[in-house]
Amino acid sequence: MKSLPPNAYKQSVRFRMPTAENLIPMRLDIDVDGQRFKDSFLWNPNDPDSEMVIFAKRTVKDLGLPPGFVTQIAQSIQSQLMEFRALEGQEMYASERIVPIKLDLRVNKTVIRDQFLWDLSNFDSDPEEFARNFCSDLEIQDPEVGPAIAIAIREQLYEIVSQSVSSAREIRVGKKGRRVAEYITPSRAANNAMDLTKLFGNKASVIRKRKEWDLYEPLVDILSNEEAEALDAKEERNARKYY
Repeated sequence: MKSLPPNAYKQSVRFRMPTAENLIPMRLDIDVDGQRFKDSFLWNPNDPDSEMVIFAKRTVKDLGLPPGFVTQIAQSIQSQLMEFRALEGQEMYASERIVPIKLDLRVNKTVIRDQFLWDLSNFDSDPEEFARNFCSDLEIQDPEVGPAIAIAIREQLYEIVSQSVSSAREIRVGKKGRRVAEYITPSRAANNAMDLTKLFGNKASVIRKRKEWDLYEPLVDILSNEEAEALDAKEERNARKYY
């Protein structure tokens, strides 16, 4: 593993999502008395904690869920938010780094598979804009697909940067025994072969490798009602195994 140059420290920032809006993905999967509720959405970590309860009460009222879901929803949001806040005070390495993002989603009757490269150093990137353009270019009509794509991207970005929270340690290098700091990150060590920064100088957030356009072009498939219902039933049977 190569050492970072001395000026790399100027590129360290406090932990946050590597996107224009510091929104974190939330995913709920709650079972109360045999009734199951699943949802995914984005949350602003700067919102007061009281918003969790307000959101939970509004969700339960709008969907006609049993009152017991209020506490469970609020607690799930709080737990995920605490994980994010535990990372906020730490430093993360913000130099240019290209990572693969993969989409493998089914939203209602729409199936989407795609993969592309994302620049983690671009803090002006906008997953929501990418999702809107994706749906527009591929003429996807279901209004739930765009938000699902954006959340899937943010979930992967969150996982990558949370693993990349770095602690600097000193190592001895060179003939003169000069000591320099190196950032050690689990994901950087694991994905050393995927470090594509040298191959791509593009500062755009999303990159597709030209030689792989034919292999990795977006795949969108619209299921029939019967196919969608069969998949829903299969997912429900699998879910019951874990409860």
